[in-house]
Amino acid sequence: MRRRLVSGGWRGRVPAVVVAAGVVATALVVAASSTAGGMPKWWGPPPAVKAMLKQISPANLQQDDSTLVGFATRHTASSQTDPVRGIGAAEAWITGQLNQFAASSGGSMTVQQQTFVQPVVPGRIPVPTVITNVIATLKGTDPTSNAVYVVSAHYDDRVTDVLDFTSDSPGADRDGSGVAAMLELARVMSTSPAKATIVFVAFGGEEQGLFGSAFFAQQAKAAGENIKGDLNMDTIGSPLGGNGVNEPHTVSLYSEGIPTNATANQIALLQAVGGENDGISRQLARYINETGDNEATKMDVQLVFRRDRILRGGDQISFDAQGYPAVRFTEPNENYDHEAQNVQIVNGVQLGDLLQFVDFDYLARVTRLVGSSLAALATSPQAPTGAVLHTTPPPGFQGSSDTALSWNANPESDVVGYEIVWRDTTDPDWTHSQQVGNVTSYTLTGINKDTTQFGVRAIDSEGNRSPVSFAVVSS
Repeated sequence: MRRRLVSGGWRGRVPAVVVAAGVVATALVVAASSTAGGMPKWWGPPPAVKAMLKQISPANLQQDDSTLVGFATRHTASSQTDPVRGIGAAEAWITGQLNQFAASSGGSMTVQQQTFVQPVVPGRIPVPTVITNVIATLKGTDPTSNAVYVVSAHYDDRVTDVLDFTSDSPGADRDGSGVAAMLELARVMSTSPAKATIVFVAFGGEEQGLFGSAFFAQQAKAAGENIKGDLNMDTIGSPLGGNGVNEPHTVSLYSEGIPTNATANQIALLQAVGGENDGISRQLARYINETGDNEATKMDVQLVFRRDRILRGGDQISFDAQGYPAVRFTEPNENYDHEAQNVQIVNGVQLGDLLQFVDFDYLARVTRLVGSSLAALATSPQAPTGAVLHTTPPPGFQGSSDTALSWNANPESDVVGYEIVWRDTTDPDWTHSQQVGNVTSYTLTGINKDTTQFGVRAIDSEGNRSPVSFAVVSS
């Protein structure tokens, strides 16, 4: 079953092209072209990325998930000193795995533990508790780019009672599947650093209230880290839901529209232009849809226009709260008998988050999808900043049908041009694009700006595209 949102509604409008006040950043200019039939298919992925994705192994994923399950419980309040049972044993093992990958990276990857004490939170954290995030950083190769991309999962788990830290809690799917995927991506990418920096992280304290990721994101913001996206993988191990629906080639991708940290003035501007569907996390999700759905992954991205499942949340929200783009990958149909449940048989039904309910071929496909988009992000320019839709026509132009856009030049040395994208306000994804050369302003005529949304993205010398920056209004 393919439930992917399909862009539509384009009525064949191709604009006249007029350059107005274009600022040429370098002598190299990309020839302008129009793609009236739709968006360009620019990401294959390339052969080197395809070869990397082929290395992702269902057997490795199963072995790693089985090891995590073998710690019996990974509850945040379980033992941190027992060498075989509890959160501490899991933390040490994950650190050891990442250190092995770092040892093969030629110095490109480093590993650290980020530890803090979480104060008491009634109903969640009964006593001050040490929480540890395990982090591996794969340094980018481009000195002109400070972009950072995070791929994350949480290694803690729980049973029915969130305070029960003694019962066995396998956590095979929630979120052993995500941690296994993170480790496998770290393994296959460790020897091939990309232009941008990639951070692989296993968060603690998620089930008690996103504590590990909140601390990580707050620290990153305080340090001025330029995180351009968090790809959070949580409960990605089974295509078969409790509703009996099996979708072995689909993964759901959640993203917020209005940014969590938006000010009242920013929200008012979004409302004034109908930009509720165009926050930075939504643009990241669209980019993943574009670069993750291909023959190398054999997966279909189901865009879900919500921050998370109804009245629920995941670690991506911690990044949203700091103004970073963030999305959540999760299986399309959850089975609640196998999540946050004590291991037991009730009325003949097996409850519990057991290894037997994880489909490792499916998990491998999801991991490849995340890897495909992560490689695209880390290889491509970052999204341009300062994209503005000017509502007052520039000098020499009359009439409201002119659409003047401007943006800041990208810092990367290999950016050779920019591409304007647009869609009807009712379309879920960008439908049309036009390359405009290496300029920082451009004017289109023949498009009714009142019924159209606009954005801009950067293009490098190899044809890689950045995520889209939505053009905000400036009068």
